[in-house]
Amino acid sequence: MKERLLEILRIACAYNVSDIHFSLHEDESLTIEMRVNGKIRVLKSSDADERLFRYLMYRADLDVSSIYLPQTGSFEEMVDGRRLSLRFAAVSAWHSVSGVLRILNAQSGIRAEDLCYDRETIEWMREKMARRSGLLIFSGPTGSGKTTALYTLLDEVSQRKIFTLEDPVEVIHENYVQIQVSEKQLTYADGIKQLMRHDPDIIMIGEIRDSTAAQMAVRSALTGHLVVTSLHSFSCVGAIERMIDLGVAKSMMAEVLCGVCNQRLFTGGPKGRTGIYEIMDERDIAFWNETGHLPEGFRRLKERIEEAVQLGIIPEEEASV
Repeated sequence: MKERLLEILRIACAYNVSDIHFSLHEDESLTIEMRVNGKIRVLKSSDADERLFRYLMYRADLDVSSIYLPQTGSFEEMVDGRRLSLRFAAVSAWHSVSGVLRILNAQSGIRAEDLCYDRETIEWMREKMARRSGLLIFSGPTGSGKTTALYTLLDEVSQRKIFTLEDPVEVIHENYVQIQVSEKQLTYADGIKQLMRHDPDIIMIGEIRDSTAAQMAVRSALTGHLVVTSLHSFSCVGAIERMIDLGVAKSMMAEVLCGVCNQRLFTGGPKGRTGIYEIMDERDIAFWNETGHLPEGFRRLKERIEEAVQLGIIPEEEASV
């Protein structure tokens, strides 16, 4: 089983895949899938794959006798001299058991220049990361590269103290302090109180999923810190509206929000994949707050994608929002 796991991990690393999905069916057959360049790819099955799911549970120190209960665990594996930190989560689904193996340190070696072909977009993101205070939101749907962009830009920051609050920790990094929050052990509110005592320069709050995380992100920015976070949405305006839906007052958002980007990931560019970004700067945000509309000339995501197609950066068949 270990050799089969190593084989799968090598494939994942070769294609910069962070999540490997497993579906254990009633007949004990196992389907293994990866999202490569935004598309789901099914791996060719092996005769021994039906035992792999339980092997992953064993390695993650999960209760194999309770395979139908939601469980999460972690372990490490050496792959060709590289130590991978792995998290395996299993949950029961209809007529199957679903599992996902996440490589927590999969995104090594990516630079800001690899995120996007557009130099202005990269410089905009770098300028925002150099700020001393404010709230910066990276948004987009699942698989759009939000986490990769966020950690890549954090990796470029030097001589500043970075603390993260995550549920759970997505990417293990040695150069900043990562705090994992949970309802039972350490809440977002308690975590903020603790890290404030350490005088952070940048606070990264992992993906905002509920009102507590949204409120903590804004409150942290109001204390004079730079706060960066990610959020599921389909546009920049959608990200702001989502924060308001989660209970953040529009006036507070107007006070702390220094930028929002919304992105999609496409095949193309010199690195094989490239992000296309819609960007709302402070002037765009202020105009939207006052009028409820985007300013004339604002470049929406669809227009940026069409431009990338015309420049031959991404294939036309993939050009959809």
